Amino acid sequence: MVVQHNMQAANANRMLNVTTSAQSKSTEKLSSGYKINRAADDAAGLTISEKMRKQIRGLDRASTNAEDGVSAVQTAEGALTEVHSMLQRMNELATQAANGTNSTTDRKAIQDEVDQLSTEIDRVSETTKFNETYLLKGDQGTKTINLEAHDAGLKGTLTNNGDGTATFTMDALKGGDKISIGGKQYTIGGTTEQDVKDFLKKNKVEDKADSTFSITNGGNTVTYKYYAAKANTTDGQGAVTKYGYDEGWYVEGEAKETGTTTAQDAVNKKKVASYEAFASNDGTFKVGQQSLTKTTITDDNPKDGVDDKDSTVISVQKAYELAGKELLKANQIGDTEGHASVKNADDSDLAYNAGNGSFKINLAQAKVASTLSFNLHVGADADLTNKIQVNIDAMDSASLGIKGLNVNDKNGTAGTYAIDAISDAISKVSSQRSSLGAVQNRLEHTINNLDNVVENTTSAESRIRDTDMAKEMVNYSKNNILAQAGQSMLAQANQSNQGVLSLLQ
Repeated sequence: MVVQHNMQAANANRMLNVTTSAQSKSTEKLSSGYKINRAADDAAGLTISEKMRKQIRGLDRASTNAEDGVSAVQTAEGALTEVHSMLQRMNELATQAANGTNSTTDRKAIQDEVDQLSTEIDRVSETTKFNETYLLKGDQGTKTINLEAHDAGLKGTLTNNGDGTATFTMDALKGGDKISIGGKQYTIGGTTEQDVKDFLKKNKVEDKADSTFSITNGGNTVTYKYYAAKANTTDGQGAVTKYGYDEGWYVEGEAKETGTTTAQDAVNKKKVASYEAFASNDGTFKVGQQSLTKTTITDDNPKDGVDDKDSTVISVQKAYELAGKELLKANQIGDTEGHASVKNADDSDLAYNAGNGSFKINLAQAKVASTLSFNLHVGADADLTNKIQVNIDAMDSASLGIKGLNVNDKNGTAGTYAIDAISDAISKVSSQRSSLGAVQNRLEHTINNLDNVVENTTSAESRIRDTDMAKEMVNYSKNNILAQAGQSMLAQANQSNQGVLSLLQ
């Protein structure tokens, strides 16, 4: 029996300290909700958990970035909705101005509204912003853009060459054709007999029974028809009772049997044996709905390609000259750089005696602000694939090709040409809105994906770091019982040495 070293008490005290330490850790886990409160709790788990936390918080921020991007895109697209509305109104006004019933005062009033709408488009472009970033005015710096080519309503083929030029080839013209140029009707003079023959042949006129056409001259219209031969009718003795007629072209209705005239009278009604013989006639030839007017140009010196008696009759090359000038007017709309020009395809200048109906167009140009570009960072890492780029062109009147748009002239031609320019502007705004809509849809998918990754990563991080409260309460209760038992055993161990006193009595 010893008193210096009470090993029972020492052992009970050691175990009580162990239990107290475990009890303290359980208390910490239960009160904090985390089973890893310091690196010592789970060194490997802490490393994995913190890596996951970085990803989770980065993805949360990336999702917010994408949502901010949606807001910016919606702001720009909303403003362009109103630009679209204004362009549609301008198109309506241009169509109205193109109508010939308008007076000079009417067109001036129309022009006033067009000017106001154009100014408002510029204001919307200049002031629309999100978080102090101007969305529709472009970026710093300038660039020169080519505007679309226009055909001035002429019939032909328009080709954009992709190098700042376009080629327009008119449908072939020949004598007698009627054409509208700049709102005026012209007839192509210089029709030859061969032109007439070609016209009749093209429209299926043949030296064949029941083939027909008409000629109008001086207000009188005569229809000709090709009749097959009709034999004479005879009686039983061979005497002619009705005279027939020969095969050929007759005035419609005049080829008929007759018993009251001589055979020669019937033959005399026949005009010609072939339709080609009619080509020497003057007038308007008509087959079905197709017509050709045979015209000639009376032109004294100096020659100008215009008939001296009728200014609506012009030569083919004069028509090409006038068409080229109208092409220039149509392609000068929105040309802030004075670049638009029109020449014949061989680079010769427009003239009444030059050109073949093929034109080279130098496209109109406008100097505009550079495209605004910004990146949305939608990932937790520094990888550049986590960038979504948004590009927005400047949307002012110059960029849309309608700066200085004029619909105020005498005959409505300016309004007519303005329709095409406004159509191009509407198309450009549509394209930009479509691009923004596509980005917005992409961002919505991006946000959904980011939120999904955050949710699942958070779940994984929770399994590593969060306290299992039910399990830890079991440990806590166990340690409470052990602590109480330890205290009791320590008290008993301390009492065990009291027996020494009985030896000293």
